[in-house]
Amino acid sequence: MTYETGLSWLSEQCGEMADLLPAELDCLVERGPVSAMVLIAERSVSELDGSAALQLGRDVRRLLDSVLPEETMRTAWVGSTDHVFDPCKENVAPRAWLKRIEAAWLSAEFRRAPGFVPPAADPVTDDALRAAVLRAMGWVAADLTLADEVGQQFNSLPQTGLVPALEQVVVHVCADLGYRLFLRAMKAYYVAVDASSLDAFVALGKRFGYPDPLVEEGLNQR
Repeated sequence: MTYETGLSWLSEQCGEMADLLPAELDCLVERGPVSAMVLIAERSVSELDGSAALQLGRDVRRLLDSVLPEETMRTAWVGSTDHVFDPCKENVAPRAWLKRIEAAWLSAEFRRAPGFVPPAADPVTDDALRAAVLRAMGWVAADLTLADEVGQQFNSLPQTGLVPALEQVVVHVCADLGYRLFLRAMKAYYVAVDASSLDAFVALGKRFGYPDPLVEEGLNQR
């Protein structure tokens, strides 16, 4: 069972290629990661419960509606997948990739329910929550930065810094989405978290309404 939701669920799928459906694996081999991600986005509608499936569309729309530079979007996304999936390697710009994800998700939702009405993006812009997420990132910023620098050795395309990119998502897009992508990056890079930081991460997750496993599952607890 997964507790991930929205784009953080899609990011999780990048680290679990062995669990992809046969059609998705075939698509990955024959047509590349961008097309495979589109199929996975379609699957979210049937695999996730209602609110979690809706969150994918909401997360994508949050980014598309934002003024965030595409390079910042790319860095935050690629870092959350440990460089497993970078749309720019296929010469697909981040916004173009997000629009393909959104179109696939909408198509699947309309097949499921012809009268489907997409949810509002409804980004979390509360200043107190933004500040809380930025503080949480600050506790592990050095370790996450180091892990990302190592990860970038496997990506032939240059990138900006991961932590600043995640901070920009929090400040200029949505505190909720920024926090979930941050947690995915921590898990992807297996950055160690001590007990006090873990407790603080879980407490912050509760402020967003996350179940405890969404925060804890996959974190490198020391």
